[in-house]
Amino acid sequence: MAALALDLSVPLRDFELTVSLAVERTTALVGPSGAGKSSLLRAIAGLAKAHGRIELDGEDWLGKRPEERRVGLVFQEYALFPHMTVRANVGYGGRARVDELLERFRIADLADAKPPQLSGGERQRVALARALARDPAVLLLDEPLAALDAHTKAEVRVELYDLLHELALPTLLVTHDYEDAAALADEVGVLVAGRLRQLATPSELVARPADAFVASLTGANLLHGRVVRSDELTEVELDTGERVFSTDSAHGRVGVVVYPWEIAVARERTHDSPLNVLGGEVGSVFTLGNRARVRVGPVTAEVTASSLARLGLAGGGAAYASFKATGTRLVPL
Repeated sequence: MAALALDLSVPLRDFELTVSLAVERTTALVGPSGAGKSSLLRAIAGLAKAHGRIELDGEDWLGKRPEERRVGLVFQEYALFPHMTVRANVGYGGRARVDELLERFRIADLADAKPPQLSGGERQRVALARALARDPAVLLLDEPLAALDAHTKAEVRVELYDLLHELALPTLLVTHDYEDAAALADEVGVLVAGRLRQLATPSELVARPADAFVASLTGANLLHGRVVRSDELTEVELDTGERVFSTDSAHGRVGVVVYPWEIAVARERTHDSPLNVLGGEVGSVFTLGNRARVRVGPVTAEVTASSLARLGLAGGGAAYASFKATGTRLVPL
């Protein structure tokens, strides 16, 4: 299987992007706007000046012109030519496989249409077909789902996942949405200000975030505090005065990390010793399908729709959020 090896630096306006990475299947880089994600893709494609090493199975790409690099690049917002038909857009990447790709992406009936006439999902299929028309050895995707509405995104995400696993090409996608990254990639890197904070499987990023930023990016509640005792359990005094316990070892200032699905909500305070309990007023309530996200004091919990109704949480009032010490991670601040 082909592998893309990167060890490069790219000078940007506010910092230098420095990344060492090996891409064999689908790898996602996730991070805030301005982290250097798109600049990395442009450097690999030969559209931005870089120093260091870009190799595909030992073949040096750094000195090659963009047209000499076997890269299929799907730009953010897709960058289709609005005055050209779907067939012409796909053919711009390479004419030999146009009919095959139109059929493969179920856009043959749109061959004579132009991009302004297409839906977001259809435009994405055209952009992917154009990228694959180059017969690439590497696929680069810049925010591939950002231009889609929520309903279309869910459908297209499944299609894209299936396509990437079918192609089995070294694929690097960048996004600001951790949920997209985790759903599409075998490995996810967190990129902040040009540096990789952590690179791991999606499940490992959640189970063992390297720092507070990674924890927040993956959807965790993050509370600040200081370790006051560390023996069998680590006791942390939060900045707000409450005390919580974790099975993690730590010292000094820490971030207390707990994910919404690790939290139970009740109207009465529980006195079960393995539990951390934080009280507060019920704030925002967001329902999606049979689950709901409920803000209780300083944390957001995920509960079932039936629990939401049974506890009357939509009506506000006081409640208690509880979570186990074993589900409470500690990260350095």
